[in-house]
Amino acid sequence: MKVHFIAIGGSAMHNLAIALSRKGVDVTGSDDEIFEPSKSRLEKQGILPEVIGWNAQYIDHTIDAVILGMHARENNPELLRAKEMGIPIYSYPEYLYEQSKAKKRIVIGGSHGKTTITSMLLHVCKKQKLNVDYMVGAQLDGYDCMVKLTDEAEYMILEGDEYLSSPIDRRPKFHLYQPHVALISGIAWDHINVFPTFKNYVDQFDIFCSVIETNGSLIYNNEDEEVNVIAEKYKDELNLQPYGVPRFEVKKNGTIVAHNEQHYALEIFGSHNLQNMMGAMHLAGHLGIDNETFLTSMSDFTGAGKRLQKVVENDAFVMFKDFAHSPSKLKATTQAVKEQYSKRKVIACMELHTFSSLRKDFLPFYKGCMEYADHALVYYSPQVVTHKKLEPLSIQDVEDAFGGNVVVKNATEDVLSFIHTLKNDNTVLLMMSSGNFDGIDYEALGAELSD
Repeated sequence: MKVHFIAIGGSAMHNLAIALSRKGVDVTGSDDEIFEPSKSRLEKQGILPEVIGWNAQYIDHTIDAVILGMHARENNPELLRAKEMGIPIYSYPEYLYEQSKAKKRIVIGGSHGKTTITSMLLHVCKKQKLNVDYMVGAQLDGYDCMVKLTDEAEYMILEGDEYLSSPIDRRPKFHLYQPHVALISGIAWDHINVFPTFKNYVDQFDIFCSVIETNGSLIYNNEDEEVNVIAEKYKDELNLQPYGVPRFEVKKNGTIVAHNEQHYALEIFGSHNLQNMMGAMHLAGHLGIDNETFLTSMSDFTGAGKRLQKVVENDAFVMFKDFAHSPSKLKATTQAVKEQYSKRKVIACMELHTFSSLRKDFLPFYKGCMEYADHALVYYSPQVVTHKKLEPLSIQDVEDAFGGNVVVKNATEDVLSFIHTLKNDNTVLLMMSSGNFDGIDYEALGAELSD
């Protein structure tokens, strides 16, 4: 079997390429740019393209399938050649489905919490020595590849992203997996560059439920109004399992969760994290892992990569970094930190960095989402706005949208000044972004502030 990747350097694509190579597939690929860590990982596996760039000559009759990444365009010469020769062309999620047709597929969907729930489930599977295949959309600690494909595993665990599948397949990825067991963690409008209205976005989750296998199960967050509406629609077709935030008690270094008259000590904290955990617990039940075993196995789980990741902590100061950027994620993360550190001053800083977050018409959805912080700052770069070809933003635009006592800055040095001015010996600092505030070294900042 020989498979060629067009745009092999993508964060998802290179993981799939490595997984197939490890399975014994002859993997080739191309890209017009490959950055770290993809480059080193592909090189270590022996499948890094020797030459950067597209070349139709790479496509010949020895290739059994082509996998097309989102980075490529519809007029890509290799894609055109593959079409001309009649070689089967797959998107990333289509090929994952092909590889898991004989397995029981478990798909985690939702606007937020997907990676956390998936990583919780994998953590417990690993502790219980349960062999599962998987695909996770983010890099997790303890894994050198975020896709695993074997012939032996009975289960395939898939993080179900609602973003588009490929340049020639505009379906959301999670529509292609046809799960036996599905989860929806919540619905909050995202990817507005693709889904122009809230209704259009919600419809994607309805379609997701419609492709669950006959007599399949839907595990859903019943504390989310939109999710409840969709679940109700499928009550006669699917086995429904609702979940929500469990009873819990905050402790100094985490949480005590009560379940079935038993108490479990955990390192994670915050209502949103615990809600995610209950969803993962129900998923684990479909893998044959009982609730007590699951919760006991969660005792040493510290979180998913870049999700409320602790940078530094001492008796006087704690600093976290987090991937939060959408309104729902921003609010949940800020609330979690304030719940855990109620007697400390919480300084929350977030960066508007994604395409959606920098759209002037989307900004009003951020209203009140940082209200749990004692001091809140929002940063954006006018240069990034220009680069993304968006309508210019003013500081006043952002202040009006967020409301409350939110301070808005558009220079990195002003962010650092804000933090240094407010920080004292009873502070928690939360840095939230899918970027780095245009140059802030979180580890160096944490070391400086904790000294």
